[in-house]
Amino acid sequence: MKKYLILLSVFGAMSLVTPAHAQKWGVKSNILYDATTSMNIGVEFVLSDKWTFDLSGNYNPWTFSDNKKWKHWFVQPEVRYWTCKRFGGHFLAAHLWGGVYNAGNINGIPDFFGTKFSNLKDHRYEGWFAGAGVAYGYAWMLGRHWNLEAEIGIGYAYTSYDKYMCPRCGSKVGSGHHNYFGPTKAAINLVYLF
Repeated sequence: MKKYLILLSVFGAMSLVTPAHAQKWGVKSNILYDATTSMNIGVEFVLSDKWTFDLSGNYNPWTFSDNKKWKHWFVQPEVRYWTCKRFGGHFLAAHLWGGVYNAGNINGIPDFFGTKFSNLKDHRYEGWFAGAGVAYGYAWMLGRHWNLEAEIGIGYAYTSYDKYMCPRCGSKVGSGHHNYFGPTKAAINLVYLF
């Protein structure tokens, strides 16, 4: 919460000294990722009247109680087509994504889209992933410089991993790869436009 108050104060002060003109770029934070303790930031730049380029980065370095891990970092570049005007209303998008992860000792995540998340209870996985997807989103203009944006995406990721038997101390029991099809993006972004 303190992070948001500082961020809102800085952006609020900037809105007082920034002259009114057509927005050319913005900075954003995904509130959904914040809720999972994943630090994130995004920037979006104008390419033309209806096209923008968005780049987000996400990082989670934490080990939780009982050595639970959901560590990762990834980047997600995206090109967006706005159906009315940029930074407002409906948009369609295509994105890439890639990163690394270290996850294990996590119970209660159901298997879905062919991925056996239930294996995270007894195993730890370290690896990397890369993929692509498409998305739909909508941006609400809250004020001269503020937007709220929602987006959902689906796509593909190839992942390569090393598997460890015990989430705490186990030795490596194998390596492999997995092809994932399913959700690739979920965002509720708070956006400040310049």
